[in-house]
Amino acid sequence: MVSGIVPDPPPLADIRLRLNHSNQVVRCGALKHASFTRTSYLSLFRKRPEQAEDYVPPVLRLLEKRQELVDADQALQAQKEVFRTKMAALKQRWEQLKQKERELKGSFIRFDKFLQDSEARRNCALRRAAEERHQAGSREAEALRLRTQLEELRQERARLQRRLKRLEPCARLLEQALELLPGFQEVPELVARFDGLAETQAALRLRERERLAELEAARARLQQLRDAWPDEVLAQGQRRAQLQERLEAARERTLQWESKWIQIQNTAAEKTLLLGRSRMAVLNLFQLVCQHQGQPPTLDIEDTEGQLEQVKLFMQDLSTMLAGLGQAEPAAPAS
Repeated sequence: MVSGIVPDPPPLADIRLRLNHSNQVVRCGALKHASFTRTSYLSLFRKRPEQAEDYVPPVLRLLEKRQELVDADQALQAQKEVFRTKMAALKQRWEQLKQKERELKGSFIRFDKFLQDSEARRNCALRRAAEERHQAGSREAEALRLRTQLEELRQERARLQRRLKRLEPCARLLEQALELLPGFQEVPELVARFDGLAETQAALRLRERERLAELEAARARLQQLRDAWPDEVLAQGQRRAQLQERLEAARERTLQWESKWIQIQNTAAEKTLLLGRSRMAVLNLFQLVCQHQGQPPTLDIEDTEGQLEQVKLFMQDLSTMLAGLGQAEPAAPAS
C-alpha cells in the first residue's frame, strides 16, 4: 500500500527500454568473456620467434607445455569462476530488474486504479458541484419568488390598511346602527343581513330587467303583427279566392266524372243484360242440341264457350247432312 501521495511511475516504454539495455549489457559481457578466454588460450600456444630459434630439449619443452597447460587451466578456471560470479551477479541483477519491473507494473496498475478512482471522485465532485449550482440557482429563484411575493404581500397590506382607514367611518356607523337595532348582536350579522338584502334586490332588479325586455319584445312583436295584418288579410283573401276557384273546378270535374260513371254503369248493365240473354240463348240451343242428340248435358252451365262449340259442331253436321239430302233429292226424280 502506498501512503500519502504516490509518485508518478515511469512510463511502460521507459521500463522496456531499460530492460532491453540490461539484456544487451549481459550479452555484451558474455561475448567479451568468451573472446578473452579464447584469446588467452591461444596466446599460451603461440610460439615466440626467439624461442623457436633456440634448441630446447623435449622433456623441458614437455614440462613447459604441461606447466603452460596447468597455468592456462588455472587461468581458465579463474576466468570461469569470474564468469560464473559475473553471471550470478547478472542473474541476480536480472531477477532484481524483473522484480522491479513487477513492482513497476504493480505501481502502474495501482496508479491507473488511483487515476480511475481520482477521475471517478472528480466526476462525482463535478456532479455534486453541478447539483449544488443547480440547487443554488433553484434557491436563488425561490428566494427571488419569495421576495416578489413578500413585496406583493406588503403592497396588499398597505392597500388593505388604506382601505381599513377609509372604511373606519363605516365601521363606526355600523356600530351605531347595531346599537339602534337590538335584533342583531354583532356587526357580521348585520353585514350578512345587508348582503342578503342587497343580493335579493339585485336579483329582483335583474328579473325586472328581464321582464321589461320580454315586454318590449312582446310589444315589438305585436306591432309587427299589427303592421303585417292588412297584408296578411289581403294574402289570405287572395288565397281563399284561388282555393274557391279550385273548389268550383273540382266540383265541375266531379259532376263530369259522376255522369260518366252513371253512363258507364248503364252501359255495363246493358252489356250484362245482353250477356245474360246471350248465355240463356246459348244454353237453350245447347239443351235443344242435347235433346235432339238424345244425350244428357255434359258441360257446365257457366261454360258458354264450350256450349257454343257444341252448337257449332252440331250445326256443321246438320248443314252437311242437309247438303247431302239436297243432292240426293234431284237425283231421285231423274231416275
